[in-house]
Amino acid sequence: MQLTSGGAAGPDYRDLTFPDAPPGRPYIVTNMVSSADGKVVVEGDEGGLGSPTDRRLMRELRSHADVVLNGAGTLRVSGSSSRLGVPELEERRRRRGREPLPVAAVLSSTGDLPLASEFFSARDFRAVVYLSDAAPPERRSALQATGRPLEVLPASDPLPAMVRHMRESLGAELLLVEGGPRLNGAFFDRGLIDEYFLTLAARLAGGGGVPAAIEGRVAPTREGLRTLDLVSAHANAGTGELYLRYRVRR
Repeated sequence: MQLTSGGAAGPDYRDLTFPDAPPGRPYIVTNMVSSADGKVVVEGDEGGLGSPTDRRLMRELRSHADVVLNGAGTLRVSGSSSRLGVPELEERRRRRGREPLPVAAVLSSTGDLPLASEFFSARDFRAVVYLSDAAPPERRSALQATGRPLEVLPASDPLPAMVRHMRESLGAELLLVEGGPRLNGAFFDRGLIDEYFLTLAARLAGGGGVPAAIEGRVAPTREGLRTLDLVSAHANAGTGELYLRYRVRR
């Protein structure tokens, strides 16, 4: 475990290492920023919570991923891409024999996605759509017409089929899940998250009815609590943020 404290520069995620992928799926990590009272949404999205240092760490963590996954709600509200925004990070990927950008992915149960968004129109990164087999046929056809690869998943239990496809068809060894909260909750409920990166912002949101980083469909139970092992923690004296890396105990 690494505990550090420093100035506004924050930690460096460029040289992180991860365990090997387990059989049949990638190694899966999620990354979120929340207020000190656990809220991840302010005025409809996560904007305003994290500092420029947090956003740098997000890009550095992305640079390790083979696939970056968002839920449909995140794509509708905030947009979605796998861009790194830093040529040096792209070059580091090239030197490791990888494409300069990870594959972007979105998971949708209904197919109600903004087809005019950059996720569908951009050509500087690859992208794939994962869609429930319960989605209306006309929406499936509209998504196919965008030219992005479309994988149809069983509505009853889509996540195992999706991560198996990522591993077997995309060759993904590391999947980064960037939310939203319901998607994070679904992964945790299925026991599919291996690591949890969290930036704890030095801000209080207050309010009611605001989601936390991980949201489920049912109330939690004591028996269902997951134990996390702290891998590293860095306190940023400049921003007041705390950057945490946890590994889910198996």
